[in-house]
Amino acid sequence: MTAMTAVTSWTVTPEPVDSPVAVALWREYYTEVSDRWYLLHEGRRTDPAELEREIAARTGDGPAPPGGRLLVARYGGEPAGSAGVRLLDAVTAELTRVFVRPGARGRGGGPLLVGAAEDAARALGAGRMVLDTRGDLVEARALYARCGYREGAPHNEDPYAEHWFAKDLTGGSGDGGGSGDGGAGTG
Repeated sequence: MTAMTAVTSWTVTPEPVDSPVAVALWREYYTEVSDRWYLLHEGRRTDPAELEREIAARTGDGPAPPGGRLLVARYGGEPAGSAGVRLLDAVTAELTRVFVRPGARGRGGGPLLVGAAEDAARALGAGRMVLDTRGDLVEARALYARCGYREGAPHNEDPYAEHWFAKDLTGGSGDGGGSGDGGAGTG
């Protein structure tokens, strides 16, 4: 008798930013990054009323068509992560909302989402991807470095951004520079 092992696989597909799956992933992502900031700086989790206000305020700035895409990763058919991309100008896209649910981490979803976002940016006409993140999001910074992003000069004035990354999507390496205005991509 031989043992059968099930192979669980990832899929990544575009998703409307207002779909129930996208909204649930956005809420989970935003709660995690907000709580991490408050725990680090104030020793507490995000106030629930503040969390609701901020989620509502930032929901409309998502990566939606025509100049953006939200991608949802499913692991074994279940929603497990997301990444967004939006054009900042004719040649520069911003990577934002990269998130993998805790139970799916360590299974390759992060690099898969970043690669799918790069493909989506190329399809939108971008030759360069930029992003920003915070110092406490060490896993995100390590992921971006593994995916070929280079840290460089700020490309926006986001008050929570502490690290800015860039990558050439045309086949070269990340250039580390920055231009264009971006939103809060905390990575």
